[in-house]
Amino acid sequence: MNKYQLKKIISEEEILSKIKLMAKQIEEDYKNEELLCVCILKGAAVFMSELMQHIDSNKLAIDFMSISSYGNDIESSGVVKILKDLDQSVENKNVLIVEDILDTGNTLYQLKEMFEQRNTKSFKICTLLDKPSRRLKNIDADYCGFTIDDLFVVGFGIDYAEKHRNLPYIAEVCFGE
Repeated sequence: MNKYQLKKIISEEEILSKIKLMAKQIEEDYKNEELLCVCILKGAAVFMSELMQHIDSNKLAIDFMSISSYGNDIESSGVVKILKDLDQSVENKNVLIVEDILDTGNTLYQLKEMFEQRNTKSFKICTLLDKPSRRLKNIDADYCGFTIDDLFVVGFGIDYAEKHRNLPYIAEVCFGE
């Protein structure tokens, strides 16, 4: 691993405040509807945990998918591999994908196609971070926490080679010599 420093760019307070706003919007949008939140492991686990605590609904269910497109690299390979699929059917269900970062869009674009083939009632995307400057596929988040520049970031579940997921804030990884 190269030498690097971390520079905080989004505080814990900012993240928690934004998550509460997003949760209230999701709650309003799915009022009286069942909702299946699908967490994309591992990066979105912390975000999903915090988000679902603020959605006041007794019709909320959760499931998990593990997808690989990065491995231990800092650039996406563009190849999306499903390592763990859902434990339940999504047919005729409102599905909300909960993701850590919407970057190139490759992963979420392929997931959207896959979920459409599985006949969901609705499909929406909730992301903590969005990097529109990196987008290769025409896909946008329905709920977005923060739009950021093309930075390599860690924290709040997001890692660099499995490190720094435990930071309660988002930090830029600044590589040195």
